Amino acid sequence: MKTSSWAEFEVAEPALAKTVQARFQQFKHHVLATLRADGSPRVTGLEVDFRFGEIWLGMMPSSRKALDLRRDPRCSLQANPGPDTDMAGGDVRLSGRAVEVTDPEAIARFVEAVKPPEPFHLFRVELTEVVRTHVDGMALVVTAWHPDRPVTTTRRGSGDPAAAS
Repeated sequence: MKTSSWAEFEVAEPALAKTVQARFQQFKHHVLATLRADGSPRVTGLEVDFRFGEIWLGMMPSSRKALDLRRDPRCSLQANPGPDTDMAGGDVRLSGRAVEVTDPEAIARFVEAVKPPEPFHLFRVELTEVVRTHVDGMALVVTAWHPDRPVTTTRRGSGDPAAAS
């Protein structure tokens, strides 16, 4: 499956990238979904960092989510929906593969910029999908991007049979 860095996504779809990043930057903590050894989902909170043209995930040493990603890098991230019910900016989700960063220079660059508690695991996300869902009037609007495919937008309104099923 084709993957893309955040920088590549920004070049391909700058307006959507700006919206997605702004949505993630509204709050500090977000939701990460990983796969447990038995294949069942694990959902945990974490911070998401957009820096150096990449999406970075830092994790405590030997945390369950880090061990999940070492075993199976597939993951999804969902922006924190916030404390209210209007979800300003919509719902945004990213899916892809989390690749552990072991290069000492890359880690040192991240540490210098972010100053995370150490020790830690560092992963960067290779995107396979970016989705934004929001309400526009009476319609639910779903915008989706995948590497090497054009953006698709689907609108579902109260008179749409697909919305009722």
